[in-house]
Amino acid sequence: MTHFTFESNWWAIVVPLLVQTVVFLRWLYRRIRNDEMTRAFVEDMATIHLPHTYDLLERIFDAQNMKPPARPKINWIDHAEPRE
Repeated sequence: MTHFTFESNWWAIVVPLLVQTVVFLRWLYRRIRNDEMTRAFVEDMATIHLPHTYDLLERIFDAQNMKPPARPKINWIDHAEPRE
């Protein structure tokens, strides 16, 4: 009869730990990458598309002979640096 000890079954502990580590690192990478893509999308919308939208709205106001409201300022929040 063969006795299983910790030394003979080291792979039974190490392999699941390695698999779990790889799965966690893949999840972490995807999470960081998704956050980067979301940040880039929001920045693109705020800097490129919103000004075009406001131009079109101002044209509509002009066509209606109305005074357009002032454009709102884009406030960027940087979580890495505290606000003053």
